[in-house]
Amino acid sequence: MVDVAIRKASAEDDRALAGLNYRAWSPLTEITPRPVESAPFFGDGNQPEHYLVPVPNGQPVGYLRLVQPIPIPSAAHVRQIQGLVVDESVRHQGIGSALLRAAGTEARRQGATRLTLRVLSTNTDARRLYESLGFTVEGTLRGEFIIEGRAVDDILMARTV
Repeated sequence: MVDVAIRKASAEDDRALAGLNYRAWSPLTEITPRPVESAPFFGDGNQPEHYLVPVPNGQPVGYLRLVQPIPIPSAAHVRQIQGLVVDESVRHQGIGSALLRAAGTEARRQGATRLTLRVLSTNTDARRLYESLGFTVEGTLRGEFIIEGRAVDDILMARTV
């Protein structure tokens, strides 16, 4: 397990996170079209305060987006991970696990008791990582997406924080 500093993102991280997002994009992990390399990372509804970033050497090497998925009082106890990226050059060093643990800590700090996520059935590495940290499958949306002409399931996972 790596000991890496994790902090909230800031507006100054925009270019670094945009680059990570562009390089990490894959049809095995994403439902959206490939991002434009020069596009800003932050924008409407996508604010720095929604992101945790690992900075082992002062520069972001990944990110995790953590938000309340349905902004109503009856769902105030839920936070959802809506994106997790670790730069390929530092994968398999425990940074993804560290980000997920930090997400649990941040969710609790925000008053949440439940942490959820959605992951494509084709993203087996991420599914194994989530399961190793206590996430369990709560549902499967069969054929929820058609990616490159193939039906892909959307797996719903969650855990208590």
